[in-house]
Amino acid sequence: MSTSHENALQQRCQQIVTSPVLSPEQKRHFLALEAENNLPYPQLPAEARRALDEGVICDMFEGHAPYKPRYVLPDYARFLANGSEWLELEGAKDLDDALSLLTILYHHVPSVTSMPVYLGQLDALLQPYVRILTQDEIDVRIKRFWRYLDRTLPDAFMHANIGPSDSPITRAILRADAALKQVSPNLTFIYDPEITPDDLLLEVAKNICECSKPHIANGPVHDKIFTKGGYGIVSCYNSLPLAGGGSTLVRLNLKAIAERSESLDDFFTRTLPHYCQQQIAIIDARCEFLYQQSHFFENSFLVKEGLINPER
Repeated sequence: MSTSHENALQQRCQQIVTSPVLSPEQKRHFLALEAENNLPYPQLPAEARRALDEGVICDMFEGHAPYKPRYVLPDYARFLANGSEWLELEGAKDLDDALSLLTILYHHVPSVTSMPVYLGQLDALLQPYVRILTQDEIDVRIKRFWRYLDRTLPDAFMHANIGPSDSPITRAILRADAALKQVSPNLTFIYDPEITPDDLLLEVAKNICECSKPHIANGPVHDKIFTKGGYGIVSCYNSLPLAGGGSTLVRLNLKAIAERSESLDDFFTRTLPHYCQQQIAIIDARCEFLYQQSHFFENSFLVKEGLINPER
């Protein structure tokens, strides 16, 4: 490392630790990013490296050494039913157990932001554990849980799903979200015209007017792409397989590609295909590091206990 590079790194780290606006947790996060980005980038073909350097392709600032997947969607139902040997937890027996178990596991689910981007299909997950509780007792617990999520995991990419069926938990979540008007967690209602009652859809619409949530996803369309109940809407509205996720995200700068094109036909026949190939090369290099060098999938208890599948 050159002296000038070392001095620049120290200056950036010093700015982070002396920042008057960052919390200790944020400082730790940004210091870790500085350390990661001081490592060599996964080896790329020359054209892919050039496209990245020139801003024609963006790797979403994920870091130079991808040691965890960008998006992880654990099988929370399996976790609630079985507990976790690694966390030394038994399966849930009632709603209090289920909420407690989820709050524990959320802190062990990695993502690009270091906070979980998927909280589960919460009404389907929690309803089996309601048992003899009244609606008022459910509402109190869900509102407390909702406030906990916002205060301890303040990330707008954190995303919960509800629907398409109606249940006391579904209604409790809608009431809590409308009352608290929090930024997080984000919320998507999965709508199915064959299942969702009209009065529930009306309640969803009222919530949108009240707190700009939930967003509405077309359940039957997603069921055809994945399988029914085999996916989640996560982060900034990405649809991904349950018990799987997304390893990385690399985007094309279409404006920059257009500027490098001689005509509309040239854009579609030459430059866009060329940069798509460079995008694929970057994705492959990042995934190769994640799967072959980071040892995440060999060591994570999420894999060992069947909560995520590396092939998904």
